[in-house]
Amino acid sequence: MDLHLTDKVALITGASRGIGKYIAEALAREGCAVGICARSEDDLNETATHIRDAYGVSVYTEVADLTQSDTPGTFVEKAAEALGGVDIYVGNVGGNLRGDFMELSDDDWDAIIDLNLKSHVRASRAAIPHIRNAGGGSICYISSIYGRELGGAGLTLYNTTKSALISMGKVMAQELAPENIRVNTVAPGSIRFPGGSWDRRVKENPEAMQAFVEENLPIGRFGRAEEVADAVAFLVSERASLITGACINIDGGQSHSLI
Repeated sequence: MDLHLTDKVALITGASRGIGKYIAEALAREGCAVGICARSEDDLNETATHIRDAYGVSVYTEVADLTQSDTPGTFVEKAAEALGGVDIYVGNVGGNLRGDFMELSDDDWDAIIDLNLKSHVRASRAAIPHIRNAGGGSICYISSIYGRELGGAGLTLYNTTKSALISMGKVMAQELAPENIRVNTVAPGSIRFPGGSWDRRVKENPEAMQAFVEENLPIGRFGRAEEVADAVAFLVSERASLITGACINIDGGQSHSLI
């Protein structure tokens, strides 16, 4: 299926490794020029070189800590100038800090809210005028099934911020629909990729992880990052022109929510 993404410009945050890297590759494969940022310069440069060599598209890179208030907007503006605009924003950057609710400090809350929510607020505010100037486009946020489901003890920060991302996307979709800007989120389940937490756990304790799969994943295996990336590529394309305000589970049946 041709997604009609050739010559579009896509910005992806947190794209030096993991799901963000696979999303950048999937969009480049479809013909997008990509702007990517991350904290790790070495990983970022390696990913950019691979994308240029493999797909022959333009790549803008910036080493950036998106928890700093001015950085998301700066990344968007510099990438837009280098690549000639913005058609797509994929908000992937995120993280977690485990801890019991009563043990988490205000600083803990501020750190994860800045990373998992405010970075996307700030980047989106900067990207939307460019997307508007392009005549429309798409925004996609990478949330989690733990933004829709109970993530368990110790995940107050993660659950709260990932739920907020889904809710924000739904409201934005309503507000931006008249301008031909679609906004969706995806909610990955347990995704295994090289260097990721699930990959590390499988290597450290394969028996326990096999039991986890049997108990929690009806599909019988961990998800793959490219499966998330393919879904995102479809959602941000015009092939998904009727889909906005949605949150799509990508979890192999792991979640149980009715919403």
